[in-house]
Amino acid sequence: MSLLREIQDAAVSSDVELTTLLRKCKVLSARLGNNDFKQWVDSELNGYKNVGDLPDYRILYVNSKGHFSGPFGSGLNNGDIPLMCIPKKYRDNLSQAHMCEPIASLEALVTKSNAPTAMEPWSPDLVAYCGRNIYQGMNCIQAWKVIPITAVIAALDSVRNRILSFVLEIEAENPDAGEAAINSNPLSQEKVHQIFNTYISGNVQNVATGSTDFKQQTINNAESIKVFSQLIEAIRTIQDAPEYGVIKSSIQEMESSYGTDNFKSIYQNFMSVLADHMQVLGPVVAPFLPALAALLN
Repeated sequence: MSLLREIQDAAVSSDVELTTLLRKCKVLSARLGNNDFKQWVDSELNGYKNVGDLPDYRILYVNSKGHFSGPFGSGLNNGDIPLMCIPKKYRDNLSQAHMCEPIASLEALVTKSNAPTAMEPWSPDLVAYCGRNIYQGMNCIQAWKVIPITAVIAALDSVRNRILSFVLEIEAENPDAGEAAINSNPLSQEKVHQIFNTYISGNVQNVATGSTDFKQQTINNAESIKVFSQLIEAIRTIQDAPEYGVIKSSIQEMESSYGTDNFKSIYQNFMSVLADHMQVLGPVVAPFLPALAALLN
């Protein structure tokens, strides 16, 4: 099995840890000779050194809670902390959780947590500075950011989905790219950079559609109709699932837009729908993903 197919299979399988998936991507980055992809993989594996380098999916919007003590033994546990009570210069920081940790730490947080939320403690200095200005007559003795575990899961899924979309695009351009010798440039760096910006970094506006290396879509209506009809037939095996109607509509929308300028954006919407329901749809749809990606050319 080719490296690209190995990565695709690992990306759609929830049984494969993200660390394993990313290590396969590290090999691919060496064969592609692309520094942007290599740096992203290394940052996901080893953690981000600077908050300013964090991708958007690693920045979570959170609330804060705290324990408070009052006179005569009174108190309040797990009280919500309104940001309006906090000086403006601290509000942005307290409304966000920056996940700089290596991907293995985030996976462990999800798998080992028995609670629906995780905690990120406030700095003791900040607690002391703001503690008397939150609830009248009470002093905050401990405070923390409340991080929903579901938000961490979504961030992990985002990494998996970005990898899947990236390798599908690479395969569509050159199915043998994963087997190339290291730094042999099986694709031009301009093309890899374009795909990276579109599917990994999210900088779609940087895609050079006017580049001399950009391949215009080749329309093959007979082939496209075959792929779409086979895919719709395949998803009938899950027609009792709540996700069936959504994915069927998405496939039909792709089919009707094939050969138009809107196809790529609708294809991306389809991938987003797939990402949202990966556990149910992944095993059924995965065999068709390479053929769908090939239709982009």
